[in-house]
Amino acid sequence: MNDAPRLSIPLLKRRLRSYGTSLFAAGCALVAGCASSSGCEARYDASPQFKGCNFQNLPNPDVRPSASGWRIWSRFIVGDKVGTVPVDPIPVRMLATADLEALDPKANHVVRLGHSSHLLKLQGKYWLIDPVFSERASPFTWVGPKRFHKPPLRLEQLPPIEGLILSHDHYDHLDVATIEYLAQRVQRYFVPLGVRARLVAMGVPAERVTELDWWQGGEHDGVKLTATPAQHFSGRTLTDRDRTLWASWVVQSGEQRIFYSGDSGYFPGFKQIGERFGGFDLALMENGAYDAYWPAVHMTPEQSVQAFEDLRGKVLYSVHNTTFDLAFHTWHDPLDRIADLSQAKKIELATPVIGEVLTVGKARTNERWWQGLR
Repeated sequence: MNDAPRLSIPLLKRRLRSYGTSLFAAGCALVAGCASSSGCEARYDASPQFKGCNFQNLPNPDVRPSASGWRIWSRFIVGDKVGTVPVDPIPVRMLATADLEALDPKANHVVRLGHSSHLLKLQGKYWLIDPVFSERASPFTWVGPKRFHKPPLRLEQLPPIEGLILSHDHYDHLDVATIEYLAQRVQRYFVPLGVRARLVAMGVPAERVTELDWWQGGEHDGVKLTATPAQHFSGRTLTDRDRTLWASWVVQSGEQRIFYSGDSGYFPGFKQIGERFGGFDLALMENGAYDAYWPAVHMTPEQSVQAFEDLRGKVLYSVHNTTFDLAFHTWHDPLDRIADLSQAKKIELATPVIGEVLTVGKARTNERWWQGLR
């Protein structure tokens, strides 16, 4: 039963336009009953994560179950959302090609594009992580979560991209329009098992895609990559839940190691990753879109900090926030809480402005840029 207030028909229509098909698919995919169990599109029997026709998370006795699909979706459609979308403009530092070229080619740099999208300059070569340049995180241009801000540079302004890393196939991480534009412009793609077929359908040459299982690694142009475990799920329709794998990533450039959590709930795997790699110079940690209705697949700020400590990170970099309205917390709640927690624990925190460049290993002053914004 849902105890949310009733909405007028016009307001209900606005809600449906706002959340639309993409959130319906994501919400429904949280419930196993929404998944199709018909014939496998592809088999990955060599993977310990692949059972039947689907990929699975690692065993976690402490995992909490999600609410039913009906409860999640009735809440999305008729529940109250307060402060989830900023009233004031989100600050963006616009970038020019010259700004990127001026970055030290001997260092490693991370440029925040928004949500979980990042442009990396790794010892002079450019890489992308989960790039989403479209206005909406959705299969359609007219419905679904809409950006709070423009990207700090246009797709057409991107320099030649050496490599692209994807964590999983959800619409706020794998964007069709972006990939179609980049298809022939990226030299090498690194993706979890099953995602190659997604990219090929978007025009990416199959021979440019390296598919990896958890703990498998690859190397391209001096950069070493390892796909590592995460606790999440996958799917882009109502019938393909968990047909592709999801992953976190370890990126090593020179002597520096960068960790990217992708999307994940808190699980013991973070400690295992930290032990295997001996810590990280920078850890890009998911911090947003959490909710008590789906506690297993996204982390609260408190869990993000604990995961960072498990990983033995030096600098905690907050991602997965400030771009799309994907949950019920206020848009600034992830930033408020992780900033307070990091200050209390004396953790070095990075909450960059959109378009800001962070140079790995270089001292910086972190600012609570969101304070005072509505």
